[in-house]
Amino acid sequence: MVEVEADIGQTLPAFVLLGLPDSALNEAKERVRSAAQNSGLPLSRRKITVNLIPASLPKRGTAFDLAITVAALAAAGDIRPPADAVFVAELGLDGRLRPVQGVLPAVMAAVRAGYRDVVVAKANEAEAGLVPGARVRGYESLGSLALDLGADPLSVILPEEADSAASAGRAGEGDGAAPPPRSAPDLRDVAGQHEARAALEVAAAGGHHILMLGPPGAGKTMLAERLPGILPDLDDEAAMEVTAIHSLSSHPSATRELVRRPPFESPHHTASPAAIVGGGAGIARPGAASRAHKGVLFLDEAPEFHRNVLDSLRQPLESGVVSIDRAAGTAAYPARFLLVLAANPCPCGQGSGKGLLCSCPPQAKRRYLARLSGPLLDRVDIQLGVRRVSAVDLAGNSSGESSKAVAARVLRARERQSERLRPFGFSTNAEAPGRLLRGALRLPSSATGILDRALETHTLTARGYDRVLRLAWSIADLAGSERPSPDDVGEALLLRTTEEAR
Repeated sequence: MVEVEADIGQTLPAFVLLGLPDSALNEAKERVRSAAQNSGLPLSRRKITVNLIPASLPKRGTAFDLAITVAALAAAGDIRPPADAVFVAELGLDGRLRPVQGVLPAVMAAVRAGYRDVVVAKANEAEAGLVPGARVRGYESLGSLALDLGADPLSVILPEEADSAASAGRAGEGDGAAPPPRSAPDLRDVAGQHEARAALEVAAAGGHHILMLGPPGAGKTMLAERLPGILPDLDDEAAMEVTAIHSLSSHPSATRELVRRPPFESPHHTASPAAIVGGGAGIARPGAASRAHKGVLFLDEAPEFHRNVLDSLRQPLESGVVSIDRAAGTAAYPARFLLVLAANPCPCGQGSGKGLLCSCPPQAKRRYLARLSGPLLDRVDIQLGVRRVSAVDLAGNSSGESSKAVAARVLRARERQSERLRPFGFSTNAEAPGRLLRGALRLPSSATGILDRALETHTLTARGYDRVLRLAWSIADLAGSERPSPDDVGEALLLRTTEEAR
């Protein structure tokens, strides 16, 4: 929370802004003076000093405009604002209040700090009103706000209604409001690929990361795009987190309701580390990994991504949080996403199966797949070989279940694991730590014997051991079993060590 205070001095006219403002915020002095003048509330001709507290924290952006104006007018005695209200809006030179990015997380922070009364631009009112406990008021102009704060009605100038309507129309044309949601792609559209569909269902049930390795045209992208359609809706807490992240990333007035469906992010392979994990000048902004929070992050043609981009995902895959350190401070964004990697078996893409059509030398194939580092792949629970689609599959006689039917099973599996893991503070099998899998949820040696042998022969790491156990629990949850059987553990190990995906 930033407190804004203003003082009217007895010296020559000046406007001083303290508190480490950036360039955009420092320009607020001119916006504030013009907006106040055009609203019939000219600022004092004496020296105005505005201080942003804490002074040692760098401030950025235009969201402080309204608070600075209110503080300056209150110091001159023109208005009487409440002491415990929060003001978040940008000012136009004509006195209109403009929407800003990140209003939802800003209002969430204000309510947590005990400030329930929030004033925003009218275009941000719907977004700010999503926060429980907030008393939000939206205004079109500085003049209309000043009237409510005790300004002299004879001096206040309101923007003409015609101009206001025209401005609203122009804003509506490009305000970034979300179009009507399109129907999600259906799993029924995928021809064949019964093994891949089953693996996708396991991944959705437990929140497991998945690598799909196969030739071009096998359906890897189609499967990945249909994964969000079988994930459950977000609960209130998750929806608030996801919407807050999207509020920081979208158009200032685009957020009007909570995001209830898991998001889907598919960045291009030329994306930089900052685009994936977040970054930028000043305070870092969330990247694709955070925008995919509680949803799916799909990296198509994964080996084509730069090596440092892929390896930058290793930390959030473990912790579910992206921490970005900058000289101005540290920004931490949630990033509990389901990672889907898709790759060809070699540069030419024909190296699957017997690879009779492959023209790549062995060295090129090894170098291509080596771009997916061992530590990254060790964090991917399911490594799946996707075969070519046969003529029988394309004939349309092998269409599988719809997304709706699969989603119903996934939801029941999520409910089982949530009930089992809730006493330990977790909600999905993918989040269960090793100490829990080897403690309260320990399986008998008759079920884990195959894993013990794989660990002793070094074909499975300790991290991989735990990930196979998580997969086994998800398979059991889908089947409605109380505990994984030896067959479930064997199936889980097969999903992790498919021959084509090694």
